[in-house]
Amino acid sequence: MFPIRTPSSIFVRIYGGLLLVISMVALCTYLLIQVVNDYRAAEYREAMATGFFRLVAVGVERQPVGALRDAWLEEASTLMDAKIVLVNAKAAEFDSTELTTLQEGHAVVRLNLQQNHADIFSQVSAKEALYLKARMSKVSEQQAKAMAIFLLDDLEHYQGQEPERLKQLQAYFPFPLQIMPLDKSGLEPDQRARIKRKEVVLALKEGGAARNSSVRIIAPSKISGQVLVMGPMFLFDWMPVQLLLIISALSLLVITSAAYFIIHPLEKKIKNVEGAARRIGGGDLGARAEVFGRDEVSQLAHAFNSMAEHIQRLIDSQRELTRAVSHELRTPVARIRFGMEMMADTDDVDSRFEQLGQLDGDITELNKLIDEILTYAKLEQGIPVLDFEMVDLGQLLQKVAKETTALGVKPKITVALPPEGTLAEAEHRYLHRVLQNLAGNATRYARSEIRLSAGIYDNCAYIAVEDDGAGIPEKDRERVFQPFTRLDDSRTRASGGYGLGLSIVSRIAFWFGGQIKVEESPVLGGAKFVMTWPIKQKNRSQFKLNT
Repeated sequence: MFPIRTPSSIFVRIYGGLLLVISMVALCTYLLIQVVNDYRAAEYREAMATGFFRLVAVGVERQPVGALRDAWLEEASTLMDAKIVLVNAKAAEFDSTELTTLQEGHAVVRLNLQQNHADIFSQVSAKEALYLKARMSKVSEQQAKAMAIFLLDDLEHYQGQEPERLKQLQAYFPFPLQIMPLDKSGLEPDQRARIKRKEVVLALKEGGAARNSSVRIIAPSKISGQVLVMGPMFLFDWMPVQLLLIISALSLLVITSAAYFIIHPLEKKIKNVEGAARRIGGGDLGARAEVFGRDEVSQLAHAFNSMAEHIQRLIDSQRELTRAVSHELRTPVARIRFGMEMMADTDDVDSRFEQLGQLDGDITELNKLIDEILTYAKLEQGIPVLDFEMVDLGQLLQKVAKETTALGVKPKITVALPPEGTLAEAEHRYLHRVLQNLAGNATRYARSEIRLSAGIYDNCAYIAVEDDGAGIPEKDRERVFQPFTRLDDSRTRASGGYGLGLSIVSRIAFWFGGQIKVEESPVLGGAKFVMTWPIKQKNRSQFKLNT
């Protein structure tokens, strides 16, 4: 017997697997977007801060050490609305990455989310290992205008060479720096008026998305009719189209790959069953589908193999039955023909009645053989109608013992009764037939005693029949359950057997969800036939599927 297991649903596997994959992809996508955006935001802050603080650092470097430098820093702090100080590398505690970034001329931004501020560093002098530090809590319009003022101050030192200086500084700014005529700046009349009053103007251009919104800083230049234009500076876009496309493509790739690995094994199993079905359709009755796993497709393959085995067994049984029936029917039919010829050749009344008696015996024997064949065919070729009920095993033993004794058999029949009220679920008619066949078989070979017993153990019921005969050789113990098998043909035929009784018992055991075996009797020394089956028949159909 095989343990009954509930198969995992194929739909639960597919939908549950895909749901799990999608959930994992969504979580990973969210985390990936956060990581990528944090990196991009850090790059954006560093790029925006690099040019501005490069101008401040250059301005500090131009000032002589002492009171003038301190005064310049104080004025710059007021202009930026942020405290600017000078620090050395030890005080700033730079790591190797930050030092490399500073030496390349870029700014370092340390973001402190808990205290809502950022410390920005820029290298002033590599020789002095001196660095600029500013702590900023927000970016305001005042700081944007201060950027233009610092750039104009720098250009003061390059009069007549402003375009060339802007090209040098462009490497530190992520947005364009240029000097252009005022009438081509795209400013509105009131903004132009402010430029003429020597004011710095911020021109905002709003778009449908963050990447389309920008700010330009326009400052009056000392070149007549020209203005300094910084920008456009685009606002940080937390979800650019490129990132969305990349994340979407990766997510689809992961989901598609996961769906393939979830569904492909099921498809492989279905093709396996299909291939076995085609081979059987082509005449290869030994073809079987490979079974692995416990899902519905595996159960289908299991059921298919059981069906194929049953079909092969039916065909083999039909062939054997055809050969055996023709052989078994030949003897009684020949005797009937011979008896009829004898009756035709004699006029003696007593002789005729004697021949009629023999003919009647042959016909009775023929009827018994046909009944055995029909019973075996019914059990072999399909699922019989079984009406299971609770059967008292002790009462059944006593009934069969009484019926067997009434036949006038020579061996003594003893019964080992189970405890009173020992019940098992079975089809009473077929269980009675099993015990009756086993007892009848034992009477043919027992010398002096037959023993009937029954009981229950490990949720299984059993019935057993033992005799003190010669027993059955171990090599023949499986073969005795095959139809029309006679280990001693002359003795079996003389005792009235057809070789179907044990085959019928074997099929009944199969449909009970149990098994039958033969072994040596430890009590009487002859053969011992034992049939076992489940006490409860609720899972009989599942058992047959796994048998």
